[in-house]
Amino acid sequence: MSVEGQIVAVDVFCGVGGLTYGLTRAGVKVQLGVDLDPACRFPMETNNAAKFLEADVGHLLPSDVQTAFGDAKITLLAGCAPCQPFSSYAQSAKRNAPHDDWELLRSFSKLVLAVRPTLVTMENVPPLIKQQIFKDFVAELQDAGYDLDFKVVDGRDIGLPQRRKRLVLVASQLGPITIPEANQPQSTVRDTIADLPPLTAGSSNSDDPLHATASLSELNLARIRHSSPGGTWRDWPDELVSPCHTRESGATYPSVYGRMEWDAPAPTMTTQCYGFGNGRFGHPEQDRAISLREAAMIQSFPKDYTFVPEGTRINFNTLGRMIGNAVPVLLGEFIGEILVDHVKACG
Repeated sequence: MSVEGQIVAVDVFCGVGGLTYGLTRAGVKVQLGVDLDPACRFPMETNNAAKFLEADVGHLLPSDVQTAFGDAKITLLAGCAPCQPFSSYAQSAKRNAPHDDWELLRSFSKLVLAVRPTLVTMENVPPLIKQQIFKDFVAELQDAGYDLDFKVVDGRDIGLPQRRKRLVLVASQLGPITIPEANQPQSTVRDTIADLPPLTAGSSNSDDPLHATASLSELNLARIRHSSPGGTWRDWPDELVSPCHTRESGATYPSVYGRMEWDAPAPTMTTQCYGFGNGRFGHPEQDRAISLREAAMIQSFPKDYTFVPEGTRINFNTLGRMIGNAVPVLLGEFIGEILVDHVKACG
């Protein structure tokens, strides 16, 4: 049997399928994606050869995972729990049970110990590494016979065109496993989105409805016209500066209302990355914020990745959340390659 297809995976907290798509490109066969958000079903199933199960991972049965694994000899359980305590997923979970900030990781840990897959991976925000729940998770895996490694990975080092650091853990029952140093050439905003059709604020492209931008008020249109790539609001005429920025409490936020730079990585994509005033999300050249498609491509989704059915009205809040919360495809591929290489090495 070839290595491709040998690892069969279930992706919990799958979102729109960024991790699944990356794992698949590395040769992992993802059978099932699980998420509480029903809006994730369409992108997950349309772009990936995987089924979608709408479920709270805290209530997911081990038998659901085992059924998806079938008779596979090498199994992988992947879990990238939402990191924001006040995310829609976390809030929904809190309505059903008492959850603390990291309760979703605890649910994933219980699922791993119940299913005992061959391989485990998770990614999350770097501050998790200092939390007791993460230390407990590591100890539980080791006590269960897993070898493991974890490391904070800088997205720029794997070719991601944004500054995004994530804590990555991989674990195996097959033997020692390590996360290698990444040293891919740095990718830039220009490399990623320069060839997309130009837009004005509040418009969309007829050939790609996701290539759509939020509208700008007259004030914000004047502000972006006075903004230079890499500059700040301090470069504006006094009449354009917001009163909150002139107060001492606002002086430490120079990156809001900023333009990206063509020949540098973008800032971290957030759930509000479609808004000019929400960070350095202004287009480097055009007088607008980046489009949803540009945000998705900076998250390393391919240009043709489909997020909503044809004809669906574009909702910036919903799609911004889905794109900003996604695991970048390149990070999923990086993790997948580690696991595939590990299985090869273990014979």
